[in-house]
Amino acid sequence: MDAFISFTNQTQGRDQLFRATKYTGMLLRYLLEPKADKEEVVMKLKKLESSVSTGCKWFRLGNVVHAVQATQQSIHVTDLVPRVYLTLASLNLVIYFICDPIIFVKSSGLASGINKEKWRMWAARHYYYSLLLSLVRDLYEISLQMEQVAHGRAKREKSPSQDPLGYSVANEETEWLQFFLLLLFRSLKKHLPLLLDTVKNFCDILNPLDQLGIYKSNPGIIGLGGLMSSIAGIITVAYPQMKLKTH
Repeated sequence: MDAFISFTNQTQGRDQLFRATKYTGMLLRYLLEPKADKEEVVMKLKKLESSVSTGCKWFRLGNVVHAVQATQQSIHVTDLVPRVYLTLASLNLVIYFICDPIIFVKSSGLASGINKEKWRMWAARHYYYSLLLSLVRDLYEISLQMEQVAHGRAKREKSPSQDPLGYSVANEETEWLQFFLLLLFRSLKKHLPLLLDTVKNFCDILNPLDQLGIYKSNPGIIGLGGLMSSIAGIITVAYPQMKLKTH
């Protein structure tokens, strides 16, 4: 109980719980919409989505400060590649969090004369850029982990492997693919924070891809992706050691 209270006392913890609720509702609505006798449940789920989405926006009002702090921290990263991609990703996230409250003000009717669609597209575009840059950073980290695992395996092998008797190009390609997938699995298994960060960024990018028309999806896939991303976010908030760190 103490751990739950500590989790919910954090702004990011509450935000992730709200996101998980929102995307669970979206997924359930998508699954229930085709059924003729579920109209009332679908309407309730739509109202729940709307209410929770408003709550999420409230919790994100101060996130621009965290994004600015993340930008300052990323500038001091030792490795050049993560430093560049993390800094650019954080800058785009700052712009996204600036757009978000403007959209909220327009939606709540507190101000007029704001082109909501224009700001919504700006927010989606910069959120997409931020996630794309973060995914490139994840791929870079994965390549480093795979290289370490491959070097460790090479050191353990005392003699070079021999070609099989039935050698062919097809066999070589199959063996290479199997080796690559095994290497990837072992690398991510060894570095769970990297796995969580990659899953989170990949699942999150589905929403802006749909909004920008780059890759059209449906509420079911977006809801499932958002739920998986929220679960990964909940884990990293509840267990800070699972958050991906770059030195």
